[in-house]
Amino acid sequence: MIPASIMLRLLALVGMLCLCSTEPLLRNKRSWIIDSFDIVEEHPGPFPYELGQINLDRNYLVEFILKGHGVDEEPKGVLSIDSKTGVIHVHRKVDYEQFSILRLTFQAKNKSNSAIDTQLGMEVNILDINDNPPVFQRKLYNVTIDEAAKQGEFVVGVLAIDKDAPGTPNSTIDYKITSVTPSGNNVEFYIEPRGSLSFKGCLDYELANKYTITIEAKDRGKGVKLSSTATIIINLQDGNNHAPIITGQTGTGSVLEGAKDVSPLKIHTTDSDSRLTDAWRVRYTIQGDEGDHFSIQTDPDTNDGILTVIKPLDYEKQTKHKFTIFAENKKPFFSCEVKERFGDRLWTVVSNPQNPSSRNITITVEDSNDPPFFLDPAKKAVVEENGAIGAFVDKVKAVDPDTGRPHKLEYSIDKDPAGWFRIDQTTGEIFVKEPLDRESSHVTNGTYTLTVLVTEKDDVPPMTSTATIQIHVEDKNDNVPLLKETMISVCHSHDLSSTNITAYDIDGDPYSGPFSFEVMGDHKEEWRFDPSHGNTVHLVKEQKVHSNLYTLTVKISDKQGCFVLQNLTVAACDCAISPNCLLQRNAQRKAGSAVLGITIIASLMMFACLLLAITCACRTVRPAVQVENVLEDALLSSNIEKPGTDCTVPTSLLRRTSFRESTLKEKNSENQWVSSKNMTSYSQPLHMESWSRKSSQGYSNEQTWMWKHSQKHSENHYQGSIYRRSSQRRKQTYFTSQSTLESLLTQRLLLIESQENGLVDYEPHLYNFEDIPDNFSDLDPIDLPNNEFDPEQLCDLGPAFKHLASICNPGMSLKH
Repeated sequence: MIPASIMLRLLALVGMLCLCSTEPLLRNKRSWIIDSFDIVEEHPGPFPYELGQINLDRNYLVEFILKGHGVDEEPKGVLSIDSKTGVIHVHRKVDYEQFSILRLTFQAKNKSNSAIDTQLGMEVNILDINDNPPVFQRKLYNVTIDEAAKQGEFVVGVLAIDKDAPGTPNSTIDYKITSVTPSGNNVEFYIEPRGSLSFKGCLDYELANKYTITIEAKDRGKGVKLSSTATIIINLQDGNNHAPIITGQTGTGSVLEGAKDVSPLKIHTTDSDSRLTDAWRVRYTIQGDEGDHFSIQTDPDTNDGILTVIKPLDYEKQTKHKFTIFAENKKPFFSCEVKERFGDRLWTVVSNPQNPSSRNITITVEDSNDPPFFLDPAKKAVVEENGAIGAFVDKVKAVDPDTGRPHKLEYSIDKDPAGWFRIDQTTGEIFVKEPLDRESSHVTNGTYTLTVLVTEKDDVPPMTSTATIQIHVEDKNDNVPLLKETMISVCHSHDLSSTNITAYDIDGDPYSGPFSFEVMGDHKEEWRFDPSHGNTVHLVKEQKVHSNLYTLTVKISDKQGCFVLQNLTVAACDCAISPNCLLQRNAQRKAGSAVLGITIIASLMMFACLLLAITCACRTVRPAVQVENVLEDALLSSNIEKPGTDCTVPTSLLRRTSFRESTLKEKNSENQWVSSKNMTSYSQPLHMESWSRKSSQGYSNEQTWMWKHSQKHSENHYQGSIYRRSSQRRKQTYFTSQSTLESLLTQRLLLIESQENGLVDYEPHLYNFEDIPDNFSDLDPIDLPNNEFDPEQLCDLGPAFKHLASICNPGMSLKH
């Protein structure tokens, strides 16, 4: 390193050389770096002391200035310079770990003009000393390792840090184990230069379950070596170095035949490892259990093995079961033994494997009563439909597994939904009891299911078993084909026209379709089938057939020739008017029935009013029973009508007619018929039974309606149906004579009786009333409010109503 005085002389020489140059003289500031000063870290003093001096060769006075780290920057107050002499002083200690070098600026100022003549850079190095010991990252290390860990394996790593200058002896650290507690000759711990801790030998949880180790970290400083320590605690986890030993068993060692989920015995073991750990818990296994009848589970509290029957045993097959039970721990077994020790390498250790403890077991099976069983519990048989009663079907066979004490077996029918079969109680033979019907609801896909039961008669409770026989019923041609629809329509035209008809047969193939169709009888020349074979065929109308309703006799034959003659009603009509003839006829019938119904109801209401007027004329006018609070806007139905006889005119009434005509003429002005705000009357409910149509060919356009009346009467009063009249509500008074009303009444009854006698009775015929044309005008609905009404209020409505009842039922005794 060049001293500062020599450096200044060199600078002066360079300046002189510059003066000898022919170029113009220029004055430049000179800036140099001087790094020849060192300060020892933590220098003990005394302070201040002289660090060095800066000299300048000048023939004029200069002022020395020092700025930078250690002067006016941190660490402040460490250095100073004499402004006249250039001597640098140190005033206090400097820590290397905080400032390893101080960078300053030296200036020389001309006192005459205060111009800076010289400017130099200056560095002061802080020399490190060994003043920092190594420091561990943690003072305490706590680790857990398994007892079965092998020697040389990594246990834990430690790390210490020295803040002194890196790469110097002051920061170089050496690790050392200073103590191990407890000590033993089976294991030796060591630490590697980088701080990794390991061991030699064998760990033994039973000898020591915890080790406390002290580690020292020391640097290599000259003169003084600094150090520190840390503690490592190693906890051992117990390993399985002690195998379980079976010590005995408890229990009967016998099992009842057929029993399940029972425990015949327990196995007891001992283990020296820590309780409730995997090294202590025992895992049992069974070897030699043919048929897998047993399982063994470990009691978590006692470590006993509980033997359990998981599959029932059979005394008749095997009376004793022998097998072996082994006991092992859940954690694998290990062993370690030191054979030879070495100082600079791992020791020699050996492992001694140990066979698991075992015990031979014998389980005795106790005999019990076993239920009988069928040799073939699922059989199949074939039986003809409609076969002979008593025909043999099949035979079932059951045996008793109890060979030591056989029982008497008895067979019976368990499930026979249709009751078609019987069984011999002794032999198990099955016979037909009733003819079989393949089309029965009890037969599914041609198969009938029969369940048979076998019972041990001399046992309490009796043991039973069942068998199932799937009986296939062979189909027979015992059903004829039938038409799906017996009423069809066809469009009338001058050309040929046709419609489809379909037949079905509940018999199966080959006793069903496709079918053969043929028209029989008088219409054979007018109608035909094309084709005539199939499930659905075309019914063709010849040109000469006119619009009308026809009844055809159709012969339908199945594949085996079994046939039936069935009537088919065909309506031929003009499809331009209605696409469906039957729908058109039904609409006309509905309209006609509605009009006729309205006419008859109105006539009967007038008839009832006449009867009321006749009754009122027979005595002084009495005020009518006030039922306005009940009958206001209401239609009540008694719902207690009974079918009665047709209303006929009694002869007694005809005989009294002439007498009353002369007598009642005098009282004509006194009789009146009062119609109050709500006019009420009794009306017989009418029920349309049927209607029919006739012509020269069997039918005509004349419609005949057939009606029947029903009535309800009692000894004290007559209950009918009261209808609300929703027209005029003003009070009106009508005057008529008793004789005139009675005459009109008689004529009306005779007319009704003559019309009924002229009617021809026809069998009721059903028609389709579902499809109603849009332009059909139906009757107005009648409201039926739920007003409460007491029928007793109608008990005294006047003698006219009783007179009406006597006319319709002459045998009835009336009380006036």
